[in-house]
Amino acid sequence: MNLLFFLKLYLLTVPIFFLLDIIWLGVVAKGFYRKHLGFILSPEVNWPAAITFYLIYIAGILFFAVAPAIERTSLLRALVWGGLYGFFTYATYDLTNMALIKGWPIKIVVVDILWGMVLCAVVAMSSFGVARWLT
Repeated sequence: MNLLFFLKLYLLTVPIFFLLDIIWLGVVAKGFYRKHLGFILSPEVNWPAAITFYLIYIAGILFFAVAPAIERTSLLRALVWGGLYGFFTYATYDLTNMALIKGWPIKIVVVDILWGMVLCAVVAMSSFGVARWLT
């Protein structure tokens, strides 16, 4: 697999991640986050920061989960490594916040880590499927 292949894969993976996370944050769990984090939430999203995060984060999913799955031609590897990537990254974020932000709720920690695992596993598996389609 060459750089052009991974660039195409990246560009096709971005909308998958965006769609899933926007549905989660904007519809499914919107009230949950407002209820538990309303005391610190900004009234408006800082879109440049959010988009920058997403673009970097998706590259991480491809590097740490999808590429190893492609090497082994293993959807299961995409699932496991994607889920682990989500676990470690979301746990880092939430536990750091819990350590430093007064009142950071344990419910947010648990739900967010679980969501990160599901999100990254699904995105990694979907991206793996896209990679198979591209080859």
